Amino acid sequence: MKLFRIALCAVLFAMAVSAVGQTRPGDMVVDVPFPFVVAGQPLPAGRYIVAAGNNDVIRIFNSQTQGMYVPTHSASRSASAGSKLVFHRYGQTYFLSAVWVTGNTSGRELFRSRAERELADRKAEMELAVVHPTN
Repeated sequence: MKLFRIALCAVLFAMAVSAVGQTRPGDMVVDVPFPFVVAGQPLPAGRYIVAAGNNDVIRIFNSQTQGMYVPTHSASRSASAGSKLVFHRYGQTYFLSAVWVTGNTSGRELFRSRAERELADRKAEMELAVVHPTN
């Protein structure tokens, strides 16, 4: 049993190091506590790295996936309120909506997927959910 615990801890540590080891300055590591949709693709709850790509693209990935590149457009806010991911929630479905980075008054907003547009068109109740990066 002791050997099993040691092996389990080693595997968990390796997974955490591999996820953090893939980051670059400016990347965000976030623990998203719920499944969500990005650009029409469902993703499970878990630890993700969000990285700025070239031009109007962000990359979101976890240690189990190669990740996905997502088209975005610029957004601005009056003051920097810290790094965060913003989600739109309709019922039990969360859609990634925006990415904000500490120190910037500009951020990235994602284009709404067809499913999110349909929910919004039906006047479904939308709530915001915010997830801050892990430290």
